[in-house]
Amino acid sequence: MNAIQILGLLAGSCTTVAFIPQVMKTWRSRSAKDLSLGMFSIFSLGVLLWLTYGLLIRDVPVIVANLVTLVLASILLVFKLRWKN
Repeated sequence: MNAIQILGLLAGSCTTVAFIPQVMKTWRSRSAKDLSLGMFSIFSLGVLLWLTYGLLIRDVPVIVANLVTLVLASILLVFKLRWKN
């Protein structure tokens, strides 16, 4: 692994980990009323496309960051659909 890949993994880690507080807050409160279904739907599609791109070019930082981000964003989408209040 080279310095550029390490930089990519660090950047991806920061943007991915940023979702964890929102997931935890939504889980604890059992309320997703302030989450935008449209935003998270479009965002998840974009992350899926980035993941596909990363797989096609075989770029580990892009793959890892977007795979984890997709999981976290998908959890928020499920919460939004489950807790519609």
